Amino acid sequence: MPAAATTAAILIAVASLGMAGPPQQSVAGAAPPAGAHTAPAGATAAGPASALAAGSSFAATSSATASLAANSLAATTSRATVSSPAAAGATASSLSTARTATSARAALIAGLPSAATRLGRETLPLNDGWAASGAGTTGGAAADDAHVAVARNRAELIAALGGDAATNGANAVPKIVYISGKIDLMAGTTCADYADPDYSLDAFLTAYDPAVWGRAAKPSGPLEDARVRSAKKQGDQIRINVGSNTTIIGVDGGRITHGSLIVTNVSNVIVRNLEVTDAADCFPAWDPTDGATGNWNSLYDLVSLSGASNVWIDHNTFSDGNNHDEDQPVRLGRPYQVHDGATDFIRGSDLITVSYNDYYDHDKTMLIGSTDTPGVDVGKLRVTVHHNRFGNVLQRAPRVRFGQVDVYDNLFVATDDLYQYSLGVGVESSIYAENNYFKLSADVPAADIVHYWKGTRITAIGTLVQVSGGKPKPVDLVAAYNAAYDPDLTPDAGWTPTLRTRVDPAALVPAVVAATAGIRRLGC
Repeated sequence: MPAAATTAAILIAVASLGMAGPPQQSVAGAAPPAGAHTAPAGATAAGPASALAAGSSFAATSSATASLAANSLAATTSRATVSSPAAAGATASSLSTARTATSARAALIAGLPSAATRLGRETLPLNDGWAASGAGTTGGAAADDAHVAVARNRAELIAALGGDAATNGANAVPKIVYISGKIDLMAGTTCADYADPDYSLDAFLTAYDPAVWGRAAKPSGPLEDARVRSAKKQGDQIRINVGSNTTIIGVDGGRITHGSLIVTNVSNVIVRNLEVTDAADCFPAWDPTDGATGNWNSLYDLVSLSGASNVWIDHNTFSDGNNHDEDQPVRLGRPYQVHDGATDFIRGSDLITVSYNDYYDHDKTMLIGSTDTPGVDVGKLRVTVHHNRFGNVLQRAPRVRFGQVDVYDNLFVATDDLYQYSLGVGVESSIYAENNYFKLSADVPAADIVHYWKGTRITAIGTLVQVSGGKPKPVDLVAAYNAAYDPDLTPDAGWTPTLRTRVDPAALVPAVVAATAGIRRLGC
């Protein structure tokens, strides 16, 4: 965001600093992050082509789209072979349907705000975090007009991503998908619609009660098998596979609810200006061996990266909506948790930038690395997390294993009485935290911001902590943790980030983040 626009936005946003829940909206049409690039149609998506690096502009005009569609349709018509009057009638009907669909599609694209068409062609700015490394991140900026689409429901979303829900993850054709309005991936169904005939929650609870089943082994047998089948049926409905070279942009309050974006073994993906909420698991798994008293574990993240690289997650809003885990019942002596992560990065995912997002009212927020066992994660899981708002999220903001993770200029609001920690120091992790701002309630000690998860080191500098609306004060987070807990952590992550476009003083972070994080900040 240019300096002038940032200054104006800061003045507008001061009144909303640090509030829990969604932040106040700023003036529509705010400028994009400083240095954002646009790509011309036809530019190669395999790497940051010189045209992309130069930031050349592109205008996705409706007339070009309509012309291309009309020419394609005319060519199809001229090649058609008609062998009978009946065939001729069928062909004419099909062509009429195709013309109608093409016209409707062109009208949807033509109706997009100019800011939306600009965003669709933008690429990650140079040096903007780890996702700028390697080939850079251009998403679907090189998409031709035939692969630009507006999705208003689940069927249109699947079609825009390639046409097959099961195989869309393998579709690497450059594409731009605009999500317009609310898409409910449950599509009016309920959990009962996915339950296997042999599944009953009451029977499950009776069979696997620790007093009956014990705590030495995970559930097995017909009821657990029925639960797994039920979960698969729900997953087939609500999991949306995203392929390489894809840009997804929310417009007109673009929102996905009751579902999960799956980015698995792909590269070069951009998700911006989108609200994603409440990917609730109808059939969470019970694990009596998880901790001293067992836990319910859910399957779906709002956005899940597994083996993915060069991904930019920017100006989105993530939450549980109105379906909070803390409002769920207690079953088998443990909270019946129906949500997993907000944005989780696992199994060797790498080169990710998470910027200007709003996370609020969620428990397990951002997991970077899902296992303590060295393997595909070693040397990967490199993530940049900057200018995000974490509003009353309870933990994992982020929790890190193995990766070099740059966490700077973020606003943390920790006033919920269920708050656990923010920065999780996991096995062989290297978190570099700089100029972050924490708003704490009086009952949350600064020592609890950092949590030990078998890691040994973290850099945490330039931190400001504000308690109960008082004056913000500098706090050495590592020293505070070491004074309260064992084992001590080394205050040196062993590396220094270089991929940054701007670093704001911690004192300005609340205003900057309140003015810029989340959806509806980019003009559409």
